Amino acid sequence: MKQKIINEIVGEMLPFLNNAQIEKLQEILLHTLWKYDVTCSNGSDEEKKQNFIDLFLAAKRIEGCSEKSLKYYNSTIHAMLERLNKNVKEITTDDIRSYLTEYQSNKNSSRVTIDNIRRILSSFFSWLEDEDYILKSPVRRIHKVKTVSNIKETYSDETLELIRDNCNEIRDLALIDLLASTGMRIGELVLLNRNDINFYERECVVFGKGDKERVVYFDARAKIHLKNYLDSRTDDNNALFVTLKAPFNRITIGGIETRLRTLGKQLGLSKVHPHKFRRTLATMAIDKGMPIEQLQQLLGHRRIDTTLQYAMVKQSNVKIAHRKYIG
Repeated sequence: MKQKIINEIVGEMLPFLNNAQIEKLQEILLHTLWKYDVTCSNGSDEEKKQNFIDLFLAAKRIEGCSEKSLKYYNSTIHAMLERLNKNVKEITTDDIRSYLTEYQSNKNSSRVTIDNIRRILSSFFSWLEDEDYILKSPVRRIHKVKTVSNIKETYSDETLELIRDNCNEIRDLALIDLLASTGMRIGELVLLNRNDINFYERECVVFGKGDKERVVYFDARAKIHLKNYLDSRTDDNNALFVTLKAPFNRITIGGIETRLRTLGKQLGLSKVHPHKFRRTLATMAIDKGMPIEQLQQLLGHRRIDTTLQYAMVKQSNVKIAHRKYIG
């Protein structure tokens, strides 16, 4: 029914628009009708709430969120809406504060857990605000929950070499080297195509959060292993990394996470996951003296505070710096 309405409207505008304008008009009309379905349909309140969640999750999926994260987002938001039992347009800041307080009390949750919930709800309501479903996010005035700052683990040089030496598939070796040398997000890696890679300059353009482009760079080892992997491929898929078995589909975030977790278990290593490569690169860059502003650009962070959370300077270097600059 929606497609029929769109076709009728576009048909009347065909003589006045070019192909690009027609595609844009179709996109706007489809989005408008989606909004109508969500806000004005005769469905139950529960169906309308789930429609909001589904649209939000669709947007996050496009940004590259893993299915595991999307499942967590869905359950977190659904639990909040079910407990408050109010239309999303009627939810207030006090409602969210009361919900978080009650949740922490009932489940004896840590501050980290409560802040994770706050962050997800903030993302959901900010999206509703950006899409004009609501006037203002009720989470905007709820600040980040203060938590104990823990030093997060990075890969040591020995661990990285151990992982590389035990890769039985040339694809996995190329994938690990690209993650380790670029520090790109896993969601950015799975979107890469073969023609995105500039082997001469050892660089590629990735699409980060907010659909922002940036250039990342890889080292000579990653170049060699990536070339070897691409030369070994017999499929015609344009994706940079594909599954090991036919029909050789583009690899997913979940597929990479599972692969690395399995490799870690085989080697007796705990917490082997894609994001750890990004944190390792940031720490190594700071440790070797890269200016924080350049690292911020490399990692694609909007705020330098985020970059500082990734970069953990070794205590031994703090001691050396103290002797150098202070005495």
